[in-house]
Amino acid sequence: MEEFDVIIVGGGLAGLVAATEACDRGRRVCLVDQEGPQNLGGQAFWSLGGLFLVDSPEQRRMRIRDSLDLARQDWLGSASFDRSEDHWPRLWAEAYLNFAAGEKRAWLHQMGMRWFPVVGWAERGGGHADGHGNSVPRFHITWGTGPGVLAPFVSRAEAAAKAGRLTLRFRHQVDRLLQENGRVIGVSGSRLPDDPVLRGQKSSRDIIGEFEMRGASVIVASGGIGGNLGLVRRNWPQERLGTPPADMVCGVPAHVDGRMIGISEEAGASIINRDRMWHYTEGVRNWDPIWPNHGIRILPGPSSFWCDADGNRLPSPAMPGFDTLSTLKILRERKSDYSWFILTRAIIKKEFALSGSEQNPDLTGKDIPLLLKRLGRNPPGPVQAFMDKGEDFAVRETLEDLVQAMNAISGENRLDARHIRAQVEARDRQMDNPFAKDQQVTAIRGARAYLGDKLMRTAKPHRLLDPKAGPLIGVRLHILTRKTLGGIHTDLSARVLDAGGAPVPGLYAVGEAAGFGGGGMHGYSALEGTFLGGCLFSGRVAGRSV
Repeated sequence: MEEFDVIIVGGGLAGLVAATEACDRGRRVCLVDQEGPQNLGGQAFWSLGGLFLVDSPEQRRMRIRDSLDLARQDWLGSASFDRSEDHWPRLWAEAYLNFAAGEKRAWLHQMGMRWFPVVGWAERGGGHADGHGNSVPRFHITWGTGPGVLAPFVSRAEAAAKAGRLTLRFRHQVDRLLQENGRVIGVSGSRLPDDPVLRGQKSSRDIIGEFEMRGASVIVASGGIGGNLGLVRRNWPQERLGTPPADMVCGVPAHVDGRMIGISEEAGASIINRDRMWHYTEGVRNWDPIWPNHGIRILPGPSSFWCDADGNRLPSPAMPGFDTLSTLKILRERKSDYSWFILTRAIIKKEFALSGSEQNPDLTGKDIPLLLKRLGRNPPGPVQAFMDKGEDFAVRETLEDLVQAMNAISGENRLDARHIRAQVEARDRQMDNPFAKDQQVTAIRGARAYLGDKLMRTAKPHRLLDPKAGPLIGVRLHILTRKTLGGIHTDLSARVLDAGGAPVPGLYAVGEAAGFGGGGMHGYSALEGTFLGGCLFSGRVAGRSV
């Protein structure tokens, strides 16, 4: 039987960080993962690489005044901690804020990580200074996107493996945490056959053997539940968000299945805040899918007209890019399983970004000439591909023809062209002055007060029915599963806690499996750029304390 100092279950970002930090301390580490080596890095590979930083040089260059106090106000206003089990999540949130405002950037920078100079403004909030949302732009896109975030840790892991400090065991599916006298002493499970599927594709679960290994400590770094729609629906917070939609698309691969959370619970781990989750309302079906039911999230600017499945415009704060979960709540109250954007070519060219490393070849490939094409007359290539091939997109010259095409997409004939025209024309009349009572129009003008949005993310205000801005575009938006905000309960050393609040000896948890720290450091809502950051921080904590 193989024996190690530390066994890490899961080869995503949190697991890689924990492994490399533990190896640097001289620990003999084994990293096991049910997927093959092509999936090393997990979900982080597919991300846009956005990181939450506070008072960074990039912010200061963009004339953004940020501070730890302002970030704390925004975080707590979004988290709305209100449960007795939020004790450790609160402490994790405070520790992470200090990290994001302190050594986070320098730590990553010395490993070679760099960021796009224009800071993004995600989750702008619901309208109150002490409520949900980012008061200022804080979304720092890593140069190289998700692969750029992973690169230094993959390099460190390869060096540790070459030196004999790190052992990698792919296609090893953990089925049980081994215990002896109340202490976790290792793992056992099933060996799966090598599978040449491409990264992200669903792999075989055939069993070809068994394995067992022992370790002084075990770190669970297995991710959340977003690829398991059954678990998503079982944990769905119906009292807050209504019934789950009949149809959702998956923003993560099928291997994000939540198995290890249940296995940890069987070994005595306390699981808290199961009902806290983060799903997007701007998902479109990928015309070239990688994993089953593959959805891509649109990262929208503020200008698109947004309506429910019946063509009724959504109210504030349900505006593009402002308040994800409030929008989801409104849609579920209206029994709307999907919604619609109506926009113009002028808007989609400047305001549509698609989440994911593969949808941003310029940023991922660090290709400056390709990046400069974003400032040209045409939509970026990946966006144009969705316009041409995506089943959720319709492009027409007139509003009536567009509504007819949108009804054909849904097959439900729920949209009335006269009703939509009346709402669009009412909005368009607000464009005649530099001021308006329409909150979305006010938000558009406010966004352009930020130089980064004016340059790259917010179209010049115009009438949607202005032929010069056309053609018109309709986009059906699905609810897209993404992140688990609750999870395995841990203290500030990443030690797993039992139902009584005592540590489970030998067991640690990090990343999304632990709600990014403590069992839910985001509380009810996230500020964006904090998911990768939570994996980095919690993995570092565990690797340095295990």
